[in-house]
Parts: sequence; C-alpha cells; structure tokens
Amino acid sequence: MQPTATVLVYSDDANTREQVRLAAGRRPAADVPPVEYVECATLPAVLTALEEGGIDVCVLDGEATPAGGMGVCRQIKDEIFDCPPVLLLIGRPQDAWLATWSRAEAAVPHPVDPVLLADALAGLLRRDEHAAA
Repeated sequence: MQPTATVLVYSDDANTREQVRLAAGRRPAADVPPVEYVECATLPAVLTALEEGGIDVCVLDGEATPAGGMGVCRQIKDEIFDCPPVLLLIGRPQDAWLATWSRAEAAVPHPVDPVLLADALAGLLRRDEHAAA
C-alpha cells in the first residue's frame, strides 16, 4: 500500500476548505503520494493537529477570521518544532510580501485556481519528500 501525505487545510470558511480539497484532488500530481486532508476552522484546531504530528503540508487561508492565515503561519513557524511547509492563499497579489513575512514556503491567489494550487501543493509535497529522505 502506497503511503499517503496529510495536508492540513485551515479556513474559517467551509467553502474555501472545500475549494482547496476539490482543486488539489486526491493526488495533486502523478509523482506525489495520494493526499488525505485534515480540515481546521480555528487556530486552536490547527495547533492541536500540528502538535499531534503527521501533517506534511499546511494550506492556510490568508483571509480567515479572526486568525488570518499569515499570522497563523508566522505563529506556527515560531512555535512548532519541525513545522511542515506552508502554502498560503492570498486575497491580493500585493499581499505576496506578507506571505514572505509570515515565512510561508509558497503562496497562491484566492479565489482558488485549481492548476496553481495543485502545482504549488505538489511542489511542497516533493520538497517535504526530499527533506525526509
């Protein structure tokens, strides 16, 4: 049985979480493992999931409220040992500098573009695979 990758998806909006799941699908690229999703709607749920371990990549909604994905990203990079790579959904192209400030490894615009999201997620999964090897 092939190993799976676990992707945490954080947004206070269930539609955004669903868009991410549907855009990336079960397998964002042929050369990465199948993906299982852990959905979180609150910052405490994100922190709990990361502390439990087993998360390979995080997808965080930069427009989430009350805790925006950029602030959450910066917090988990500071607080979680061996924090997984983060893909941020950003509302405006001008927010790319904030994604850099938050220490996210990648950012894609919101609304979700399935091709961009799948490519970015696959890139982070490949990167995580090489880091584990």
